[in-house]
Amino acid sequence: MMKQIQHLSILVFFAILFQNNSFATRINKGREVWSVKQANEWYARQGWLVGCNYIPGDAINQLEMWQASTFNEKTIDKELGWAASLGMNTVRVYLHDLLYEQDKQGFLKRIDVFLRIAAKHRIKPMFVLFDSCWDPFPVLGTQRSPKPHVHNSGWVQSPGYAALKDPAQYPRLEAYIKGVVSKFANDKRILAWDVWNEPDNINNPSYVKVELADKSKYVYPLMQKAFMWARSASPVQPLTSGVWSGDWSQHEKLKPIDKLAIEESDVISFHNYSNAVSFENHIKILQRYNRPIICTEYMARPSESLFATILPIAKKYNTAVYNWGLVDGKTQTKYPWDSWVKQYEAEPPLWFHDIFKADGRAYKPEEVKLIKELTTGKK
Repeated sequence: MMKQIQHLSILVFFAILFQNNSFATRINKGREVWSVKQANEWYARQGWLVGCNYIPGDAINQLEMWQASTFNEKTIDKELGWAASLGMNTVRVYLHDLLYEQDKQGFLKRIDVFLRIAAKHRIKPMFVLFDSCWDPFPVLGTQRSPKPHVHNSGWVQSPGYAALKDPAQYPRLEAYIKGVVSKFANDKRILAWDVWNEPDNINNPSYVKVELADKSKYVYPLMQKAFMWARSASPVQPLTSGVWSGDWSQHEKLKPIDKLAIEESDVISFHNYSNAVSFENHIKILQRYNRPIICTEYMARPSESLFATILPIAKKYNTAVYNWGLVDGKTQTKYPWDSWVKQYEAEPPLWFHDIFKADGRAYKPEEVKLIKELTTGKK
């Protein structure tokens, strides 16, 4: 009998240990990808989401926006006021891993300040955690001046070339994502987390010659981990990463990195800088997932991606939309992408992106009028 009791005790001990380990695993893993029902219930509470990709006019990139010496509350307050005047209720804003490494507590505090200002204007940000666009060699400190007449001449990737190539830096990147998302995981002032912007972008022609060879092979495993790290915080906000190139007509035709993005996302997001027919077609294609659809980048006037043609379609399908650019500033995104290979001597005849001039006057007053009418219902 004594041996049977001892044997039973050992079984109970291992059962408890197994349960505790399972519990620990669940805690570390965080929540699962939202069900279709959860995603649509969240979206139904938001109303129609209309916003822009935002960076202050006095910042050339994410580092200059957020570093203590150049973080400008007054400019942010003024410019988010302009966005709110259009009826915009959200903005998409880029963060950077080096900011967390440089000054963790200060960076988190500045994010909180930004959220306070945004909430004042009834705007909920979507924060972008990683980004594969433009300069692959980010450096902290004073940022370079813009190259005259060149689109996004100082924007930097996160993580940069060195960190993306080196798995030894994964713990630092993990600390960044977990630290930021955990801090704000229950903050209802935040709309969503965009885990990785255009993850396999090789930046042709701007930086393709110095880009990491086989970039997507480095991005894919890190992107898997990035979703896992973000989800481990059990955020009340949805996670997403947008599809932006290639054939999306069938799930089986998606690139591996796009399949990963779709399958790990709580809500579906995409980019479209083409005309209204293309935009509507992309919405219809992505409807097969039965999840909320968000266009996180659109509006390039020379490409016929216009407020007048895109916004009515977005409203028809209740698709959330973020145009690129609010204010003409140091990013110089009024110039087109081809400014990297074509010399411009003055302002382009038709602005590529942006809505307001630096002083707050509308570039095209008829656009501002239209946006207000569609977002507020008032003429």
